[in-house]
Amino acid sequence: MSAKAAGPFTLPKLPWDDAALDPVISARTIQLHHGKHHKAYIDKTNELVAGTPLADKALDEVVRAADKAKDQKLFNNAAQAWNHAFFWNCLQPGAGKPKGDIARRLDSDLGGHDAFTKAFANAAVECFGSGWAWLVDRSGKLEIVATSNAATPLTQNVTPLLTLDVWEHAYYLDYQNKRPEYVEAVIAKLLNWEFAAKQLASSRQRKAA
Repeated sequence: MSAKAAGPFTLPKLPWDDAALDPVISARTIQLHHGKHHKAYIDKTNELVAGTPLADKALDEVVRAADKAKDQKLFNNAAQAWNHAFFWNCLQPGAGKPKGDIARRLDSDLGGHDAFTKAFANAAVECFGSGWAWLVDRSGKLEIVATSNAATPLTQNVTPLLTLDVWEHAYYLDYQNKRPEYVEAVIAKLLNWEFAAKQLASSRQRKAA
């Protein structure tokens, strides 16, 4: 395959090995989810931007441009490529509870970690069909939102801190139709609060600049 056909975007490496999230998410699910689904979004995005000015843009810029232009096919693939890259960083084997500033923000904005857990799980479980649950920072206040299909906070003037993928390909091999069990297990055992804290700190630095 030529360099041009390969396109500007590549499938990002996972921050852990395929089996690192067992037993919450199996290696088989990760291999299919990352190696097949995520890769397909990357490949299609490359195909769609080839030969256009967007071929030289960062992925988040492609997402925003496609949304503004109402190019649904490009938006769906680029946004899903970006959402998945973000999602992998939101997972961490043996992850603990939030600490420091983000823990204080959960207390002040959402009623504490337990209240967050309940609300985030509800957003993920009640998301109709395919989509995502997100913890975001909107103008200095934490919120929980859900998006359908490929929709992403990148186009909503908020800063994403954490996300949970509730497309069926994210959990069906391990949980079949038991989405609530998948959601509960990920929230309890895998959410990467260190990553969320870094996202929050970066957001503050950008706003202060």
